[in-house]
Amino acid sequence: MRSTKASRRKIRHKRVRKKISGTAERPRLVVFRSLKHIYGSIVIDQVQPNKVLLTVSSLSQEFKKLAKEDEKGGNVKGAFLVGKLLAEKARAMNIEKVVFDRGGYHYGGRVKFFSEGARQGGLKF
Repeated sequence: MRSTKASRRKIRHKRVRKKISGTAERPRLVVFRSLKHIYGSIVIDQVQPNKVLLTVSSLSQEFKKLAKEDEKGGNVKGAFLVGKLLAEKARAMNIEKVVFDRGGYHYGGRVKFFSEGARQGGLKF
């Protein structure tokens, strides 16, 4: 059976998830990206089922209000803005420290700019 990009990403994500988990003190910031959009969620893994505290994506109304014409979910400018929005919402919920979960994606491009936007917004990881 041939492996696809998606199956290799899932294998990488499982390998990373063995090592990190989100606690109440340091929740997990997980990234998902599709071809057109990017999503970020803050999750606590200690409770069953896992508790999602907040989610921001390039489809959300806040993003669409703030985004300029060249900032879309499929490019690095849009990913930076989504990360910054997520950090602002997290800071409003008194979340300052998180564990970054890149979701099995390589740390570059949109994932890197998402994390830099979150850092600039005030999150520490």
